[in-house]
Amino acid sequence: MESRKFSINMDPSFVYKITKSIVDEVSKIIVGKLDIINYILIALYSGGHVLLEGVPGVAKTLMAKTIARTFNMTYSRIQATPDLLPSDIIGTFVYDPKTGEFRPRKGPIFANIVLFDEINRASPRTQSALLEAMQERQVTIEGVTFKLPEPFMVIATQNPIEMEGTFPLPEAQLDRFLLKVIVDYPSREESIEILRRIHFIEEFRVNAVADASDVLKIRVMLPHVRVSGEVMDYIVSIVEESRKHPHVRLGGSPRASIALYLCSKARALIEGREYVIPDDVKYVAYPVLRHRIILKPEAELEGITTDQVIGEILKTVKVPTPGVEG
Repeated sequence: MESRKFSINMDPSFVYKITKSIVDEVSKIIVGKLDIINYILIALYSGGHVLLEGVPGVAKTLMAKTIARTFNMTYSRIQATPDLLPSDIIGTFVYDPKTGEFRPRKGPIFANIVLFDEINRASPRTQSALLEAMQERQVTIEGVTFKLPEPFMVIATQNPIEMEGTFPLPEAQLDRFLLKVIVDYPSREESIEILRRIHFIEEFRVNAVADASDVLKIRVMLPHVRVSGEVMDYIVSIVEESRKHPHVRLGGSPRASIALYLCSKARALIEGREYVIPDDVKYVAYPVLRHRIILKPEAELEGITTDQVIGEILKTVKVPTPGVEG
């Protein structure tokens, strides 16, 4: 559908300039976190969704809202609670006494960027309704199907510490997220800068430097980013190695290979290239794989983390030598 809307103009500098402008605008509000901003943009350009994991107070909500503002796209925030119903997300039909008919009242899912805060506090039934919308790009209300706006991206957050009374996402549902990004505490220098800005943060104006049509144009470009046979083999080898690692109970599926492939292409574009290099694959490997690898119980008891395993995999798999990009 998107390829019929836009002619293909393979100009990576277009993506590089837009991304730089977005990052510059977001950085007026958000101190540091450049990689996290890039990861969110990579997911947006790739047509995927992001799971942000971090403790409260590390600017997850502010980051999502600011990025939406720089693209001049619609934004909504949903606070997950155990009593949240699917209809609270997707909407329902309400009776209109003036016309004597039922009319749809669309829920907050109808936005370009939807922040679903603390997703693991929602019940499995509500999580399923959200994940169906993420996968199908549409919702069904009382038997009537409504398309969601394009572009559409869900940024879900979860707190890794407070797990009491939560409903952790099953592995099959976690796999629906293109990326899982860890939002850590700021550095000492960044913390000082946050304090300097705190009284003037409302004075910073974030300008819209792109729009939804720019995102759709970038998505049309994505299939035409060149990936050599050697880099494809590198991607597949990384995912296959995740299944063989001695500490891993369940490794990456073919969907992990596809995610690594798409995100590497998006990373190449934001770097101003129309071809993928191994460094692109390495850059996105952690957020692509960390929620798709399940460790053995004994490995978790030893304190081994998924990121450590991914690091070992990247050291093990041979990196292709530079050559023709394909």
